Amino acid sequence: MMFFSSLLLFAASVQAHYHFSKLVIGGKQDAAEWTYVRQTKNYQSNGPVTDVGSADMRCYQMRGGSGTATIAAGETLGFVAVSQITHFGPLQFYMAKVPESANINSWEAAGNVWFKVAKIDAIQTQPMGSDAKTWPAFGKSVVDFKIPTALPSGKYLVRVESIALHQASNAGGAQMYISCAQVEVTGGGNGTPGPLVAFPGAYSRNDPGLVWSYYPVRTSYTAPGPAVWTGGNFFKA
Repeated sequence: MMFFSSLLLFAASVQAHYHFSKLVIGGKQDAAEWTYVRQTKNYQSNGPVTDVGSADMRCYQMRGGSGTATIAAGETLGFVAVSQITHFGPLQFYMAKVPESANINSWEAAGNVWFKVAKIDAIQTQPMGSDAKTWPAFGKSVVDFKIPTALPSGKYLVRVESIALHQASNAGGAQMYISCAQVEVTGGGNGTPGPLVAFPGAYSRNDPGLVWSYYPVRTSYTAPGPAVWTGGNFFKA
């Protein structure tokens, strides 16, 4: 009986979590999981990353990739959440350009190579809630963004990151659901993306964006990490 109860609890926990395993390009969804998305360690458990100091913060990958999707600058790229985003919080997209000398299937994207290209943040309300009225990504099965037209052509890793805040009343309680896709951008521009950050390194467990207060009720929220690159030229000071 105890074994059966444990199985039910495990099944419930898996259903409550999610992973990103497919792309949507031009309205067409991958037929199978892990076609262009690197297979993640949570492909069966759906469990999150909780240690922001872990190398799993990059792509949470179990193995490297095997295919590369092609997408034009200015086109919309979507990730499929299996089966949907079941926890409230922000969702962010990062990209990292693969060096021409590197193999996209095995490149680790270590160091300051990541830049933020989009986010689905909180809608600021008074007070802030824990549902889709405050968090537009909550409950979605597909989340997407537009590849900046100024992004230079080339091969990239695209990192989707859903930050679940339902257990983040204390530092270290935030849950990160992460995947990386392999894409080649065509027809790009001559922008200089930035600022560049590293994973791990971009976040601290004490970042205000990784802690959530149910009481006193939050009235504002800012997601962790750098500003979104809007397509201009970024130069280090």
